[in-house]
Amino acid sequence: MALLSVATPLKAKHVPLLVATSRPSLILRRRLSLPKPASPRRCGRVYASMLPTPPPYPPPPGEQVYQPFRPPPSPLPAKYRSLGTAERLEILRDRLGLWHEYAPLISTLGHDGFTPPSIEEVTGISGVDQNRLIVAVQVRDSLVSSSFDPELLAFFDAGGGADLLYELRLLNAAQRAAAAYRVIEHRLDPKAAQELARAMKDFPRRRGDVGWDRFSAASPGDCLAYTHFRLSRETMSPAERMASLDRAVEAAETEEARKRIEEEIERASRQGEGGGVAAGEEAEELTVTVPVVRLRYGEVAEASTVALLPVCRAEEGEEGIAAAPGRCRAEGELGVMAAERGWARWVVLPGWGPVVAAGNGVAVEFVDGRVLPWRGSGGWEEAVLVVADRGRREVGAEDGYYLVGGEEEGRGKGLGVERGGKLMGKGVKEALGTVVLVVKPPREEEDDMLRDEDWD
Repeated sequence: MALLSVATPLKAKHVPLLVATSRPSLILRRRLSLPKPASPRRCGRVYASMLPTPPPYPPPPGEQVYQPFRPPPSPLPAKYRSLGTAERLEILRDRLGLWHEYAPLISTLGHDGFTPPSIEEVTGISGVDQNRLIVAVQVRDSLVSSSFDPELLAFFDAGGGADLLYELRLLNAAQRAAAAYRVIEHRLDPKAAQELARAMKDFPRRRGDVGWDRFSAASPGDCLAYTHFRLSRETMSPAERMASLDRAVEAAETEEARKRIEEEIERASRQGEGGGVAAGEEAEELTVTVPVVRLRYGEVAEASTVALLPVCRAEEGEEGIAAAPGRCRAEGELGVMAAERGWARWVVLPGWGPVVAAGNGVAVEFVDGRVLPWRGSGGWEEAVLVVADRGRREVGAEDGYYLVGGEEEGRGKGLGVERGGKLMGKGVKEALGTVVLVVKPPREEEDDMLRDEDWD
C-alpha cells in the first residue's frame, strides 16, 4: 500500500524576511508589496544582410583602397610548376633548358629545406655558381621590366649570359639597360663587363675631379673612358699614361669627351718630349680644387698604384704634424718600404693624382667632419681623413684650403682647415700645409658626395 506524502506549507514565521540573492523571491515581493518585475525580452537572430548599408564614401585623394592579399606569382616557368623535388633536381643536374629557366629552381629547393652544399652534392652546381645564377636571373628580370628589346635579350641566353648579367648587379635598372646594350654591341666578356659596371658606379663619385664635367654620366662609354682618363693622371710611367689615354679614346662616346682626352694626349706628349704647358693649361693646373672622395670597399686592393701616408690625429696639433715622417721610399730589389723615423699610424690610399702629386704628404684624422668649412654640415658627422702637402705651406690662393693650428678658432691645440681668403684677411702667409684631398670612410650609400659649391 503506497504512502501519500502531503507537503505542509510553512508558517509565516518560518519564512525569512531576507534572501541572499540578487533578485527578491516572489513571497518576499508579496509581503513587501513590490511591483512584479518585467519579463526580459528575448532578442531574435540578427543577420548582416538586415543591417542598414552605410552610404558609399569615396576614398580621400591619394589614398589607396584596401585590396585583399594575393600571393605573388610563382617565379618558376609554367612548365616547371607541377614538377616534384626529384624532377627539379634532375633538371638542374642535366641543365635541361635555358639557364634563366632552370635557375629559379635553386630558390624553390632552398624553400624545401635544401642548402647550397646539398644542392651542389646532387646537381654538381657549386655554391658560387648557384648565387651567380640567382642574381643573374634578377638582373635579367629587371631588363625585362624596363622593356629591353627581346631580340637583344636573347644574346644572354647562351651559357655565358649569366656571367655577363651577374657583373651588372651593382647598377640600377636604367644603368643596367644601358650597360647591357654596350655589352652586346662590343661583345664584352665578363671581365670587361665588370670593368664597365664599376666605372658607371664610380663615375658620380668623381664629381669635381679634373675633366669630370666633359664626360656624360648617361653614356656607359664615357664613364669607362673617364676611368681610363683618371688612371692616366695617377700613373707615373709615361708609357702607362699613354696606354690609358688610348683606351679612353676607344671607349669615349660623346664628342666632348673625345676632345678632352685628345687635349690630355697632346699635353702628355709635350711633357714627354720635355716641353712645357700652354698658358691655358697652366691656368687649369693652378685652379684650386679639393675633391671629397668616399673610399670604396676593395678600392685599395684594385688600385694599380697605392700611396702610404703617415696619419696623425687632429688633437695632436702642430707637434703631431712636425713629428710625422715624410713619404716612405722603396729600398732594395724587394721594394721594402722604409720611413725616415718610426711612426705608429699609417694609411694606404689608392694612387690618386692629388695624393701622388703631394711631395710631403700627411693625413690628418678628424673624428667629426663638421669641423671642415663646408656648407650643409648636417649628416656629415663622420670621421674623415684630410690629406695635406706639407711641402706647400705658402698661403697663395684665396680659393685654396690650408691646414692650420686651431688656437685662434678656440680649438685649443688641435688642427683645423681654413680657406685661403680668410687666412689672407688675417695676414697669415704660411700654414702647416695645403689640403689636396678629403677622404671619407666607405659605406653602402654613395650618393652624398660634396659639390664644389658646397665648400664655404
